[in-house]
Amino acid sequence: MWPDLIAKSKDGGLDVIQTYVFWNGHEPEKRRYNFEGRFDLVRFLKTVQEGGLYAHLRIGPYACAEWNYGGFPLWLHAIPGIALRTDNEPFKYEMQTFTAKIVEMMKEAKLFAWQGGPIIMTQIENEYQQVEQYYGEKGKSYVNWAANMALSLNTNIPWVMCKQTDAPGSIINTCNDFYCDYFQPNSPRKPKMWAENWTGWFQTFGGRTPHRPAEDVAFAVARFFQRGGTFQNYYMYHGGTNFGRTSGGPFITTSYDYDAPIDEYGNIRQPKWGHLKELHKAIKLCEPALIYGDMNIISLGKGLQATVYSTKNSGVCAAFLSNVHSKQDATVRFNGVSYNLPAWSVSVLPDCKNVVYNTARISIQTSVMGMEQVSMESLHPVGTSSGDRGKISVNWSWHKEDVGIWGENKFSAHGLLEQLSTVLDKSDYLWYTTSVYIHEDEPFLKSGSQLLLHVDSRGHTLHVFANRNFAGSQTGDYSKWGFTFEKPIALQAGENHIALLSMTVGLQNIGAFFDTWPTGINGPLKLLGLRNGPMDLSLQTWYYQIGLKGEYLQLYSDTGAKQVEWISGVNPPKQTSLIWYKTEFNAPEGTNSVALDLSTMNKGQAWVNGNHIGRYFVSLKAPSDGCSNVCDYRGTYYSSKCDTNCGESTQKWYHVPRSWLHPTNNVLVLLEEVGGDPSGISFGTRYVDTVCAHVSEVHPTVGSLTLPELRLQCSSGQRISSISFASFGNPSGSCRNFINGSCHAVNSTAIVEKACLGKETCSISVSEDLFGISCADNLKSLAVEGVCKY
Repeated sequence: MWPDLIAKSKDGGLDVIQTYVFWNGHEPEKRRYNFEGRFDLVRFLKTVQEGGLYAHLRIGPYACAEWNYGGFPLWLHAIPGIALRTDNEPFKYEMQTFTAKIVEMMKEAKLFAWQGGPIIMTQIENEYQQVEQYYGEKGKSYVNWAANMALSLNTNIPWVMCKQTDAPGSIINTCNDFYCDYFQPNSPRKPKMWAENWTGWFQTFGGRTPHRPAEDVAFAVARFFQRGGTFQNYYMYHGGTNFGRTSGGPFITTSYDYDAPIDEYGNIRQPKWGHLKELHKAIKLCEPALIYGDMNIISLGKGLQATVYSTKNSGVCAAFLSNVHSKQDATVRFNGVSYNLPAWSVSVLPDCKNVVYNTARISIQTSVMGMEQVSMESLHPVGTSSGDRGKISVNWSWHKEDVGIWGENKFSAHGLLEQLSTVLDKSDYLWYTTSVYIHEDEPFLKSGSQLLLHVDSRGHTLHVFANRNFAGSQTGDYSKWGFTFEKPIALQAGENHIALLSMTVGLQNIGAFFDTWPTGINGPLKLLGLRNGPMDLSLQTWYYQIGLKGEYLQLYSDTGAKQVEWISGVNPPKQTSLIWYKTEFNAPEGTNSVALDLSTMNKGQAWVNGNHIGRYFVSLKAPSDGCSNVCDYRGTYYSSKCDTNCGESTQKWYHVPRSWLHPTNNVLVLLEEVGGDPSGISFGTRYVDTVCAHVSEVHPTVGSLTLPELRLQCSSGQRISSISFASFGNPSGSCRNFINGSCHAVNSTAIVEKACLGKETCSISVSEDLFGISCADNLKSLAVEGVCKY
C-alpha cells in the first residue's frame, strides 16, 4: 500500500511524511533485528523519496502511539536493574545502541537530506515532559542526556523533542495538540513547529467512534500559520491497522483509522482530505509573504483579527482573517473592503485582497462509504447458491484448544505471578492452574448449590474453567482494566482442577513508570461457600503455562495446521470456548479494499494465509449514550465531542489487505476464546455509496477566478446512477438529510441529472444564470446528493 498512500498524500498537498521507528518491531529480540516486509524502514523511506516527498524520522525510540508497550521491546523489562525513560545506565545503553544503529543505517543508505535523501528532521524521545516531574532530578538529567546523545550522532539535520519545553540547546521543542496557534518554542532562535495535529482520536474496545470535523482541522491549521507557524504535521494523515498484537492501551482496537484524511483501508476520506488539500493550496499561494514578509497583527474587533505578512520593497502581501467566536458570524472591514467571516473560521487572502479559502466553507463532496457483502458464489464459485449470500463459507474445520497445562515447558510457583514479567509479551495468554480437594461432606454438595470463585485481577481479561468446563469470563476496559470475577463454579467431591486463562489486550503504552504497572491475577483468590469459611487459594502451589498450544504449534500456518486433527463439516460448533476454526475462500473480485465482518464472533484473534489480522473483541460494545447525529464544528474540539456508534460493537470490520490474498485457496483461521458463530462471518468490499456536496454562490475558489462549482466523483469504475436530492436556492441540512428551503429552483433535479447521471464525475456551476431563479435577500447555494453504482 505504500506507493498508493504516498501518492495520495502528495496529491493532497503534503510535503513531508512523518513516521515512527518502532523499537519492538525492529529489535523484537536483543540484537536480532527485523527490517523485512512491513518493517523495511529503508525501503519505506526510499518509496517516500520516489513519491517526491521529504521525511521526518521519529526515532524516539519511545513512541507511545497507542502501540504495544509504547514501542519498547519486552526484553528490556528482563534486564536487571533497568528503569525505562529515566537516567538509568542499562536503559541508556540500550536506547543509545538502538538509536545509533538506526542513524547509521540511514547514513549507509544515504537517506539524510545532506546525502541527497529525503530525511530532513529526526526526533528523540516523545512527550516526555508530561511525566518528567515524576522522575525528579533523574528525569531532568535524562532529557539532557537524550539530547546530547542524539546530537553526538552527527545527523547534520535538526532534532526535535515533542511537548518538551525544556528541550536543551539546539533541540527544537514542538507542539502536539488539537490546536497549536498558542504555542511558542523555548527560544526565539527556534522555529514554531507542530509535530502532531490530531485529525481525530483513537478507538478502544468498548468505546465510541470519535470524529473530528474537517472544518475544525482546517481552522486549527490556518490559525497556526496565521500566528507564525512554520511546520505542521497531521497525526494521523493515514492511521491504518494495528495488525497482529501491535495495539497497546490496553484495549486499543485493531483499527487505527483515527478519522484521518486517508482512512484505514487507504481510501480518501471526503470532505476532510479534499478540504485540507484546498487549504494547502491556499497557504502555498501565501508562501513568498510567509517566508520573506514581516508579520503585523491587526484587531478587527473582539475575537476578530487580521494577520498580515508583507514586504516593504517587493509588494508581496498575504493576509489571514480570523473569527474565533464559537457561534457568531461577523462582517469585518479590512483594507477598506468588507469580508464575511463565519464563526470559528479563518479566511486566506494570498494577495491581501481576494479570499481564496475559508476554513468553514466546504466545497468538497462528502463521500459516504459503504461495505458491500461479498456473495458466497464469488468466494466459492462451485457448489453454492444465492441463498448463501453474505456468508464466507458453509464448509468449516475446527479444533478444540487444550484447557490448562499442555506442554513440557510448564513451571510452578508458590503464589500468583505477575503476568507481564512472566510472559514478556511472548503471548497474550498465561494459564494459572491449581487443584482443590473438596470433602464429600461439604453441605453445598448435598444442597445442589455451587461454590463461588472470587478472583481479583489487574487485567485485562479472564476466562475461568473448572474441571475443564468453561465457567465464565470477566473483562476490564480502557478506563479500568482491573476487575473482580465472582461467579459460581461446578466442583465435585474429591480432586478438582481449576484453570484460569489470564489475557492482556495490548500492553500499557503511556504514563510515568508504565513499565512497572502489573497485569494478571493478583488476588486474593478464594472459594466462597465452604462449611469452614472462604478457602484462600492465593498462596498455594500454582502451575503456569505461557501461551496456548495452538499458538505454539502455529495452527494458523500451513505446516502448523497439519500437526493436529481437525473435524470438518457444514455445522461448526457455535458458542464454544477456546476453539480454532479454519476455512478456505477465493479472493473477492475487483480491486476495492477488503474487510472481514466478525460481528457474530466474541473475542479472539484472526489470520489470513498466516498473516495476523489482529485481535477482535466484538462483544465489547460502546455505551448507549454520548453520541449525536449532528456535530457542530464550531468551538473548541475535544476527543469525545463528535462520537458515533453508541450501543454498537466498537469494531466489527477487520481489514484484510489485498496483498495478503491469492486469487484462490486462501485460508482463514480464527481463535475464538469465549464462543461465537463462525457461520455468520462474511467478507465485505469498501466502496463509495453516496456522494453529497453543498456549495454557495460566494464560495471562494482556490487559484481560480471562475464561478464556484459543485463537483461530484464516484470511485473508479462507478457511475452516478441517481440523484436523491438537488436544490438551488437556500437548502439546509447535511448529507442524507438535505431539505428544501423557502427558495428553490424547481428545475434543480433536471439540471443536475443532465450533468451527472451515468458519469463517474461531474461539475455544475453554482449560479443564478444556470438555474434561472432569483430570490431576494437570499444567499443562494446548491445542494446535491447522488448515488454511486458499479
